[in-house]
Amino acid sequence: MYYTTQNSKVGTIFETTKDELEVPQKGSDQILFVSIIMLMVIGCLAVFSSIAFFAQTHGTTAGKLVTGHIIKLGIAFLVMVLVSKVNYTVIARFSRLAMVLSWILLIAVIFYGEFQFGARRALSVGIISFQPSSFAAISLILHVCVLLHEKQEYIKNFKRAFLPIMFWIVITCGLIAIEDFSSAAVLVAICTFLMFVGRISIPQLSALILAAFLGGAAFVSSSAERQSRITNYITQISELNNTHFESTSGYQAQQAHIAIARGQIFGVGIGKSSQRDFLPAPYNDFIFAIIAEEYGLAGSAAILLLFTVILFRGIAVVARHAPDVLGTLMALGATLMITLYGFVNAAVATGLFPVTGLPMPFISYGGTSMLFAGMMMGILLNISKYNLNHKARFYNG
Repeated sequence: MYYTTQNSKVGTIFETTKDELEVPQKGSDQILFVSIIMLMVIGCLAVFSSIAFFAQTHGTTAGKLVTGHIIKLGIAFLVMVLVSKVNYTVIARFSRLAMVLSWILLIAVIFYGEFQFGARRALSVGIISFQPSSFAAISLILHVCVLLHEKQEYIKNFKRAFLPIMFWIVITCGLIAIEDFSSAAVLVAICTFLMFVGRISIPQLSALILAAFLGGAAFVSSSAERQSRITNYITQISELNNTHFESTSGYQAQQAHIAIARGQIFGVGIGKSSQRDFLPAPYNDFIFAIIAEEYGLAGSAAILLLFTVILFRGIAVVARHAPDVLGTLMALGATLMITLYGFVNAAVATGLFPVTGLPMPFISYGGTSMLFAGMMMGILLNISKYNLNHKARFYNG
């Protein structure tokens, strides 16, 4: 039996047998694997440098917090390895169940969640605390990929394809945006790209983009804090004067800029950051600024290069040469989730984006986001095992 993937623009069919989907053709992509290991190592050094002041003010030591971070990294690494050994089509079967469970958790966090940085974002069960929005994000990405794959025969149909997909996107992103608008915005962007690749019609995509802008404007206007972030960002890039710089508005961005400026080309040295004592959440949201301060432009550029390598390999190699439409879409979704979070975190620290609160995957201190980032990388590595480029069969259509 053959599973075919047709490119309507070039009139070719990529044909894949059932056995080729069940039996890996090679090992995982080694460049992706090494890139993730390098990010983890750099993350450990960056967390150790940035968390000292936080540890001191909370009655603990940097060593204990870094040890906890390494343990979480180890768990994320183990999850990545285990998931990479599970056929991605098996994981896809549970996308709908994962979506329903994520909705339950998102509703629960609205009523019973713990406050973190002024918002209810985490649920606690005993000693375990996690953020349902991270689980909801990967569930939505996977389910959108599954729906796009299932509806390819009538993908241009508004009622049968577009509306059912939008149903899951609108509800999930709406629940996330209540307390975590930035994550919802990035998630909408990823889903829009997946729908474009999945051959949703341009007019329908335009409707999605318009709805996203209107919904985003409504969420921003409903929160004084979100309005303040946007106002501070606009002021920051339009009024470069001492009065604004010395004010309390935009304090996070100001301190991040100081850290980056101090780093210059090669940085002040490992563990010699001074801005970690002034910058809020230097071990998480603004860890890129600490990296730029201690390692300079060279070190921060190396981080961005690693994310660029993951982006290139994930799209140009793994997604492009996946054996079927589902593999292509899931590889794209996993790649975009990892790299966009990394680029947005760097953009916030450098002042290109407003303050968002998104972590840098495998580098920022944390547990939930790191665990699910490992899961997405595991899916990407698994798809890379079925790269059929070396034995693909093309037919003119």
